[in-house]
Amino acid sequence: MTTRLKTRYSLAGFLFLSLASLAEGVVFPVDSDFDGRLDQWQHKSEDGSLLKVEYDKNGDGKIDQIDIFDGNEKPIRVELDRNFDGTLDQVQYYSKDFILKYIEKDSKFSGLIDWREVYGPNNKVTRLETDENQDGRMDVFQYFSEDGHMERVEYDASHDGKIDRWEFFGNNETLHSINFDINHDGNPDQWQYFKNSTLLIRVEHDTNFDGKVDRWEYFDDYGKLERVELDTNHDGNLDLIKRKP
Repeated sequence: MTTRLKTRYSLAGFLFLSLASLAEGVVFPVDSDFDGRLDQWQHKSEDGSLLKVEYDKNGDGKIDQIDIFDGNEKPIRVELDRNFDGTLDQVQYYSKDFILKYIEKDSKFSGLIDWREVYGPNNKVTRLETDENQDGRMDVFQYFSEDGHMERVEYDASHDGKIDRWEFFGNNETLHSINFDINHDGNPDQWQYFKNSTLLIRVEHDTNFDGKVDRWEYFDDYGKLERVELDTNHDGNLDLIKRKP
């Protein structure tokens, strides 16, 4: 489902909304920098619990940050307008202990969430998801180790909601291998192996999509095909070798 950020705020609209919603709680306007202009609005429930705080951080008369508390001591969600155009374009989600869990953003300011950062221990990004074709679904997924190194990248290249390409990385983020799902059944059926990230050394194929490799292609140090091995009857045994002159 397409996720869009449509919330817009103005101070005039906000003041009307505040008066209309007093039955749900109390709003406390604040001039935090004592310049004579309101720049913060604290929403509290009838029992005094903090629900949310809205900010006009750049003084342009529009809300550009909302901290959602819902009765917790610290925010569980922070919504931001990064380019100050009146539209919220980034949302940060926290645990009740104010530990960052993930961030969603409209990276292109198009009104569509197309970027998601998932955080793990020590406030490190463990997964980065992006929507490359702006169709409302994430289609590239980057996975990172605890020390911040990329381990693998998964792609939905056909944009059908299923992963069909996997890239695996070794030490120093060098590309080790790429797996492909050629027939889009959810399972890899071609495996490419590399040396020093760019030199292709071997390709394995499952040509009949039975889950077993039945064709092996070997390449020399210059990237030229030098040998092909085949299991022509798909019995699991190599029965033909073709060598290139």
